[in-house]
Amino acid sequence: MTQPSVPTVLTDDLLERIRGRAAGYDGDNAFFSEDLDELRAAGYLRPRPLLATIRDQRRLAAHAPATALAINMHLVWTSVARILGERGDHSLDWVLAEAEAGELFAFAISEPGNDLVLGDSATTAEPVEGGGWAFTGTKVFTSLAPAWTRLGVFGRAESVPASHGGVDAEPRLVHGFLTRDSAGWRHLDDWDTLGMRATQSRTTVLEGAAVSPERVSRILPVGPNPDSFVFAVFASFLLSIGSVYAGIADRALELGVAAVHRRTSRRTGLSYAADPDIRWRLADAALALDALAPDLETLASDVDGLVDNGAMWFRRLTGAKHRATETARVVVDHALRVAGGSGYAAGGELARLQRDVLAGIYHPSDPESVHQTVAANLLGALEQ
Repeated sequence: MTQPSVPTVLTDDLLERIRGRAAGYDGDNAFFSEDLDELRAAGYLRPRPLLATIRDQRRLAAHAPATALAINMHLVWTSVARILGERGDHSLDWVLAEAEAGELFAFAISEPGNDLVLGDSATTAEPVEGGGWAFTGTKVFTSLAPAWTRLGVFGRAESVPASHGGVDAEPRLVHGFLTRDSAGWRHLDDWDTLGMRATQSRTTVLEGAAVSPERVSRILPVGPNPDSFVFAVFASFLLSIGSVYAGIADRALELGVAAVHRRTSRRTGLSYAADPDIRWRLADAALALDALAPDLETLASDVDGLVDNGAMWFRRLTGAKHRATETARVVVDHALRVAGGSGYAAGGELARLQRDVLAGIYHPSDPESVHQTVAANLLGALEQ
């Protein structure tokens, strides 16, 4: 199914202003407030198809990686709501409406030491009177910490009472959204990282933070789950994350090409652009980078077009994210090598890209889980 094109609001002038602020945010370890204000005013936070989203995110990341990564978290939730609605599940239509009205969504999913991601949680979810849930635990990497107005959380309930829709005594994972005016949560001022500093992805401490019943998005069994909500989260997150790192690679290659045109060999008197080894290195980077757009965009188009990839979905989605983040690291490394010693300057853009691109190894799905997913698809699940 051919998807209609969606006009972008990312004008060249807007992107250049955003690029112009990126180094300052990084150096000051500051939140990207001005970028967020401009992007919101331009309509960038409004819901749109996944393919349009990842294309725009790649362009934005080429100008300001940390801004793109943080905005990703909001755009993932709007994409989740769209994906569900397009498949007949309108339980998160309110997310689309609130995003249209200007609310900013974020994730509080990752936990220290929890390698099961959405399969289980160390956070507890306790039923409260009226049908809501209270969450207690610690979440890490909460991007948009200074600004979110809606925060997606989840935790484990050892049982769900009948008053909350329970039918048995089995543990369940409860997903829902906090509003910023809710009591029982706080952020730590602990974001001081090597890269992606403008995201301000601070630790969130939940201390009985309550989600009202109308903001409970799912109650699911513990463990891997084929539920459409889980699919929508993984599809949106993995393809959007992959696109951010592809954008970093785009900019690194651009900077590498510009650098070799500026450099002249004292030994030969020729431009470094004529050096066969440098030409090979940049060509190698470009060959790797050229494969990312068909990979990411085909899958995004499949999601938008309701294509059924069956058991291949998670293999392809996790593989696309893995290839994008690993390729981006290689491309940035090639660009640094051809740029010469100037690329090593702490305040230089390439040096910042090198620090930012490293964050890709920490996003789910990590290389170990990607290979487990692919092996299970090929060979079947391991017997317990």
